[in-house]
Amino acid sequence: MPDRTVVVLGGGSGGIVAARRLRKYLDASHRVVLVERDLTYRFQPSFGWVMAGLRRPEQITTSLTRLRRRGIDVLGAEALEIDPSARTVKTTAELLHYDRLVVSLGAELAPEALPGFPESALSVYTLDGAIAAGRALRTFEGGRLVVAVSGLPYKCPAAPWETALLAEALLRKRGVRRRATIQIYTPEPYPMPTAGPALGAALAEMLAGRGIEVHAGRSVERIDAEARELVLGGGERAGFDLLLGVPRHRAPEVVRAGGLGGESGFIPVDRATLQTAAEGVYAVGDVTAIPIAGGKMLPKAAVFAHGEAEVVARRIASEFGGRKPTAEFDGAGACFVEMGDGVAAYATGNFYASGAPAIRLRRPSRWWHLGKVALERYWMRRWF
Repeated sequence: MPDRTVVVLGGGSGGIVAARRLRKYLDASHRVVLVERDLTYRFQPSFGWVMAGLRRPEQITTSLTRLRRRGIDVLGAEALEIDPSARTVKTTAELLHYDRLVVSLGAELAPEALPGFPESALSVYTLDGAIAAGRALRTFEGGRLVVAVSGLPYKCPAAPWETALLAEALLRKRGVRRRATIQIYTPEPYPMPTAGPALGAALAEMLAGRGIEVHAGRSVERIDAEARELVLGGGERAGFDLLLGVPRHRAPEVVRAGGLGGESGFIPVDRATLQTAAEGVYAVGDVTAIPIAGGKMLPKAAVFAHGEAEVVARRIASEFGGRKPTAEFDGAGACFVEMGDGVAAYATGNFYASGAPAIRLRRPSRWWHLGKVALERYWMRRWF
């Protein structure tokens, strides 16, 4: 019988890193179980490239079952109930008992939460949606192309802006750019506000240089599918011929119903240790709610899920080894912003800095694009 069991819920970036690192750090007598209902892993940072025709779906997908050869028990099941007092997780396959639990379930997409979204928009946050958006862009002959952010928060802060930039480059390559207007509607005050106003202004300038209109501070109340119009706050309307959308996000039901979620539904954690209020339970990645300076929240992005998972794995290994845990997450992160034409910008900095996040945006270049290519290859080869 194994000495102790660590259950990891969720097979995204945070869950994979947590499971792999735990298996590395823990004695073989301890069991590491990864629970994920969908055993097909999709590298989400490359969805924009799929839309742009730069990747085939099979290039960015693999099976989580490959982790079994690493000594990880991979369970294809959905988590239904978390009971911290009994230290159990009820799944569609079996009841799991844990000594430590790592919740990395991400944020659920809820397109139906915005009336008219499912009927009108192509979601750029799913692989199927990215494929459909690419098909639509390759047959689009002109008109109003709109990228709409349904609500806050959403994961991958760069995604809406990348979507517009990659779409613009594709339309320009096809020779139909002059016949199209490209607009972004978002409730945010400016692009990527969690990174600060300086970065937002720099990104807005890049978008303006491509002729992309940013309509910031504009909340979409619903979508009139028949009229093909966004209905904004105050009743104002904005028409579209092709709508690429960021669906609304919410915390997973098992988190909201199980008492771990806070007021927003997402899980409050200690920002350094990632511990929740429940003993023996950690949470990482998009499922968490971590306040930062200025009344903002830490962005939901894979880079943070990765860093947090590294910390949690080290802390659990120390606990099992009878040592005082010292690993802490420092709030450091980085983000590529793909612009099309084989170039990308790159932002890096510390989101735990006092006063405001200390973020620097590097000028767009081919080198940053190649850096993201290298990251994609690293993920698809290194972690499986």
